Amino acid sequence: MKRHLPNAISALRGLSILPLAWLLAVDAYEAAFAVALLAGLSDCVDGFIAKRFGWVSALGAWLDPIADKLFVLTTLLMLALNGWLPMDLVKLVFARDLLIVAGALSYHWLIRPLDIAPRYLSKINTLLEIVLVLAVLAVASGWALPAALILGLIWLVALLTIVSGADYIWIWAQRAYREKWLRLD
Repeated sequence: MKRHLPNAISALRGLSILPLAWLLAVDAYEAAFAVALLAGLSDCVDGFIAKRFGWVSALGAWLDPIADKLFVLTTLLMLALNGWLPMDLVKLVFARDLLIVAGALSYHWLIRPLDIAPRYLSKINTLLEIVLVLAVLAVASGWALPAALILGLIWLVALLTIVSGADYIWIWAQRAYREKWLRLD
């Protein structure tokens, strides 16, 4: 039963989206910061537990990134709708994630089943997205953070979103070429 703990943590992170979105909709930024902080920390905890105790599962390989993406996209969108972040950033992050999902599904259907394995750049990108969300929520809660920090995080997330998206395209194109065209049986 304990081996399902990482999946339960990921599922709870996914479910935290509903109260988090509501808190952001009603401008309850301090409470939203607390929920987002717990959700962000849970991303580290579930991965650590899964790897440390060997409780890695196929379900967890899908559940963890889905919970991450839903958490990040929902929070970024709500913060943009509330005027705290540029909508163009949300569109960029959404486009990258849509590209990744479309690429993964295409690879899975056209070439062979795909093992879910996030790229290192993607992990850094997700971490920076969570840091940006927490920094913006801290400012919205009344913390005095330098505007240059928020602006720098926005640009860094935008840049890494583009670079990590290109990384996925490059890697999957190479794999597709090797699998599909170099093995003409």
